[in-house]
Amino acid sequence: MGGPSAEREVSLSSGRECAKALAGEGYEVIEVDAGPDLAMRLSEISPDVVFNALHGRFGEDGVVQGMLEWMRLPYTHSGVLASALAMDKQRTKDVLRAANLPVMDSQIVARDDVARAHVMQPPYVVKPNNEGSSVGVYLVMDGANSPPLLGPEMPDQVMVETYAPGRELTTTVMGDRALGVTEIITTGWYDYDAKYKPGGSRHVIPADIPAEITQACLDMAIAAHRALGLRGLSRSDFRWDDTRGLEGLVMLEANTQPGMTPTSLAPEQAQAAGISFGALCRWMVEDASCDR
Repeated sequence: MGGPSAEREVSLSSGRECAKALAGEGYEVIEVDAGPDLAMRLSEISPDVVFNALHGRFGEDGVVQGMLEWMRLPYTHSGVLASALAMDKQRTKDVLRAANLPVMDSQIVARDDVARAHVMQPPYVVKPNNEGSSVGVYLVMDGANSPPLLGPEMPDQVMVETYAPGRELTTTVMGDRALGVTEIITTGWYDYDAKYKPGGSRHVIPADIPAEITQACLDMAIAAHRALGLRGLSRSDFRWDDTRGLEGLVMLEANTQPGMTPTSLAPEQAQAAGISFGALCRWMVEDASCDR
């Protein structure tokens, strides 16, 4: 848990919740804040299983997974290749597109070019290509006279993506099962605060949407999980323009390590499917392995 990424605080919250739940399930749990001495700490502890509650770079992008493979320590979530692939938003889109899943057009552009002038017709979104939790997301709407003023958290190369209008939907996949569809309702953009601060958003599960849209989300989430080679728990995010029916549904991205905080979506969907938080964490431990 923890680690050095921009999502450190979310990871610490996820880790604390999972550790508490796993202790309640009868496991002996040791919490490790991932730092430069992580390999040494794990060697000293010699755990039966590593529950990976890291988010963002180094913990979700194949880096720590490679270390765990080298040490032959069974771990949760996706393996090296799938983690690295899904963390790269542009390459993820290439795979999803090849699997006939609908995604928005996007390009990788130097941040200086993005700050100088519009690189595509508004509305569009600017985001890092390899971060999560809506870290560093800039929305440029119709009529914007100037490009966005990017903050210091943005890397030298960023993704610029055509804005997808509509309602925010998400589906969790647990192994080979899609758990349900949640609609996320906010007063504005579903940003970092909306995701993680109490009251930042309202989750409606099951989403009040037509049956064909529900089924499409379930099918697409499983298809994305398989196409990217994901393992364990994943969550796919969608936007749905309800004025266009099924054609208005697009996939935004797939998350290899969904948040496990008190306001997180995956545990809520599991709960709605009759799976308690403790049982979900237990399943993830029992599912852990090397060679993922």
